[in-house]
Amino acid sequence: MPGRITPRRPGPHRRSGRPRATALGAALAIVLVPALSACGGDAASASGDATLKWTSTYFPAHWDPVVGGSGAQFRELSLVYASLTRTDESGKAVPDLAESWEYNDEGDRITFHLRPGLKFSDGEPVDGAAVKAAVERAQKQKNSALFGDLTSIESVDAKGLDATVNLNQVDYQIPQLLGQRVLQIASPKAAAAPEKLDQNPVGAGPFTVTQIVPGTKAVLKKNPEYWDADNIHIDNVELTSAPDASTVVSGLQTGVYNFADIAPSQADAAKKAGLDVFVQPGFNASNISLNVNKAPFDNDKVVDAVRHAVNRQEFVDKLTFGYGEATNQPFPKGYVAYDPESEDAYPYDPAKSKKLLAEAGYRSGDIKLDLVIPEEDPQAEIVQSQLAAVGITVDIKIDKNWSTPFFAKDLTFSLYGTTGRDSAAQTLTAHFGPDGPLNLSTPYEPEGFEAAIAKVRQTPLDAPEYPQVLREATRAGLDSKALVFTYSQPNLIAKSKSVSGLPKNPAHLDWTGVTIGGKGAAS
Repeated sequence: MPGRITPRRPGPHRRSGRPRATALGAALAIVLVPALSACGGDAASASGDATLKWTSTYFPAHWDPVVGGSGAQFRELSLVYASLTRTDESGKAVPDLAESWEYNDEGDRITFHLRPGLKFSDGEPVDGAAVKAAVERAQKQKNSALFGDLTSIESVDAKGLDATVNLNQVDYQIPQLLGQRVLQIASPKAAAAPEKLDQNPVGAGPFTVTQIVPGTKAVLKKNPEYWDADNIHIDNVELTSAPDASTVVSGLQTGVYNFADIAPSQADAAKKAGLDVFVQPGFNASNISLNVNKAPFDNDKVVDAVRHAVNRQEFVDKLTFGYGEATNQPFPKGYVAYDPESEDAYPYDPAKSKKLLAEAGYRSGDIKLDLVIPEEDPQAEIVQSQLAAVGITVDIKIDKNWSTPFFAKDLTFSLYGTTGRDSAAQTLTAHFGPDGPLNLSTPYEPEGFEAAIAKVRQTPLDAPEYPQVLREATRAGLDSKALVFTYSQPNLIAKSKSVSGLPKNPAHLDWTGVTIGGKGAAS
């Protein structure tokens, strides 16, 4: 996944790398139709409409999926946009706009067959040409956050409802890849003016936008032309940018919202208030990023000293309120790519850390590092404390423009967190590949990783050997000296009891069958 991506900023509360809109931006509202009422309790409104009132930590700064689709806000964008595939509760790709697909015998070409009769909300047809346009725009648009995800794709041929994706290598990950995270498909007609699409989205998803106040609020209504509209029982959505975390629970209690992203610190209060707390499984993982091209991390003993200085459980205890777990890899336990053999490769051992630093020629206090991060973050203070315990001095530096030097690989030492990808191969290459955006040590990659990830791509997802091949690639990647993983935690949602349960699709919010206030019947 080389190239630009939207980061999940470090920190337990706000994981979107997109800034909130300024007050001026909010004042310059783009109002398409009069706003729907935001009043009322959790249940269906007096008119009988079922309204989802969602306050989100990840309110989109951009509604063009090419620009904003790779970060955590893809969940919000998927209200409007559908994709070729989507992810089921097991994490596998299942049909969405495409009803089926097949590879050629060589594994370097895949043809997606789209459902007949589908239209975007502007009336344009959903066909092979729309898929071709979406891929090409994601690859070529100057401000695309997705082009690094599509490096296996050489070209797309369109014929009626078929889109044939021609690859430059054997890659059986494509159905996993071209889902809601990476290829949310916009109307080609609307996308011809990307700057307009950015604040007036036109997709073929379950809802259509009727009003946007940039950075603040979006109002949507059910899309009757959505291919699975019969199983969408929500009539309206009022999406707002989340206020201060401490006020969200009271907003849920009073009916201002009935669905909200919450921080782990608010989960107990939400439960005590009689709300449902939905633990959404995902691929979130935080890490310490090291640049092995710069001193002192060009010394392997210093890298290993940092690895052994990290007490992962302290991150869990202080930041996740019981909802996280210590990890040394980018996948949760039980997921097919998680490698049990690598589980405790560098255990917490401060005495060993001090010994390694001495062997590298450093006395206590000799190493002084700037830890550069985009905003105040309790993770940084934990890192500072743990490294101080082994004799490394850390000075925390806040740089709001942090992403520029990070992606330019100019930093020596930083923190990072991601929400992962539906394709495990893409997650691995993002972290460990020579051009991976999360690899602060570009062009460095661990020995054997390139061959291991190529083998993953060459192995069909349903092949019996696929899980083992994938775990071997994870193991090869974890030899990287550029990242030290610390902890992971799920996304947490608090909702009123009037909102029914959601499918537990990893990292995705799936509104299929969800009811509000008793309206509709789950499928």
